Amino acid sequence: MGVPGPFPGSAGRPDAPVLDREEVDRALARLGAEYEAIETSLLALQDHAGRRLLEGADLSGVTKERWAETERSLAVLWALFDAYTEVLTAARELRGRRRWPSAEDLAELSALLRDGAVTVPAAAGDGLRAGARIGLEELVGRLNGLYARSLDVIVAADAVWSALPARIDLLAEELQRTRSLAHSVGVRPGEHPAGDDLERITEELARLRARVIADPLAFWVSSGAGSAAPGGGRPDTARYDRAARALEDIRREVAAVLDVRQDAERRLMLLRDVLSRADRTLTEARQARGEVLAKIAASEVPAVSGPSTVLHEQLAAAAEYRRRAQWHRLSPLLDSLEERAEDELQRARESLTAVTAPLAVRAELRGRLDAYRARLARHGLAGDPLLMERYDVARRMLWSAPCDLRAAEQAVWRYQEAAAEAVVPEPRDGRGEP
Repeated sequence: MGVPGPFPGSAGRPDAPVLDREEVDRALARLGAEYEAIETSLLALQDHAGRRLLEGADLSGVTKERWAETERSLAVLWALFDAYTEVLTAARELRGRRRWPSAEDLAELSALLRDGAVTVPAAAGDGLRAGARIGLEELVGRLNGLYARSLDVIVAADAVWSALPARIDLLAEELQRTRSLAHSVGVRPGEHPAGDDLERITEELARLRARVIADPLAFWVSSGAGSAAPGGGRPDTARYDRAARALEDIRREVAAVLDVRQDAERRLMLLRDVLSRADRTLTEARQARGEVLAKIAASEVPAVSGPSTVLHEQLAAAAEYRRRAQWHRLSPLLDSLEERAEDELQRARESLTAVTAPLAVRAELRGRLDAYRARLARHGLAGDPLLMERYDVARRMLWSAPCDLRAAEQAVWRYQEAAAEAVVPEPRDGRGEP
């Protein structure tokens, strides 16, 4: 509903000793317009949905205190309005006696329309002494102040009630849907942290809703900018927002568990494949180590560990979780296993590389020896006695078991050195001719 506006101020002229007929008529017209505006605002305030809710609510806290003050202010407001009504009625009746008022009538009308014309009723309060006399302008100012304070409380409470309970209810409905979905995938209180979080959020929303209904002004943040607008500020949604964010986190976790349920078999198959490849690679590394120890002498060969029993046990546990539909347990275990299985495969490959390094060195030396022999053959030097001798020495070392890699490397180097000297072209004379 629309919010009533403030009352208009009085436009009297207390400085005039006696008003003439036209001034009296103009003053009465202004007062009549003010009266109608005041009456309209008071009736709108009386009919305001927020006021009706406050009047029938079981309030607590700051709202209970401020509503008690507001109820007293409303009583004062109506008492002062009644006094205003009496003065205006008396002035209208006096003016209505004659078309052309006498001097005595004008003097009496001037007294009514100027300061001190209103007697403060006993119920007025608000710092006013019963029986005191105030002017219409001060009276309107008092009415404006009481009205603004009362309206501010009513509008603020109504704004909180309009904003928060409905949002809390919607979030509670979403929480129920999430709870049902979570239970279907094993995310339950006492079994999964997200299940415990769902219980906490449920309790928090129940407490929050009860507090908002009983003490809406505890959830009102004033604008603090000196705004004259009724209820200047906004509802405080901090607790609601925290609950909404926590529920969104749980929804994402439940969605992840659902993804695990839908993709669990494929991920388990991939994990089995990765661990199987790691095991085969480690088996190959152990076999290669035996070959290296048999074929390569004076070489340190690193030991090769066996398959990771922990990973295989966890893989078996994951398969059991899959069989029992314990998706909430399977989800984090698969995430961990996938990363660790890749690490295990990488470790197996590095172990195979380290173990077979001496064989790779021997193969490189063999290739280098044959490459230099082919080069010499292209130059027609393959039958050179020195080169043939050094070739045979290097070849025997590289093709014998166990092979001493250090000695074989020296033999290949000596053969390379002799080959390089043999293929150096003869020096030319000063004219550049042989």
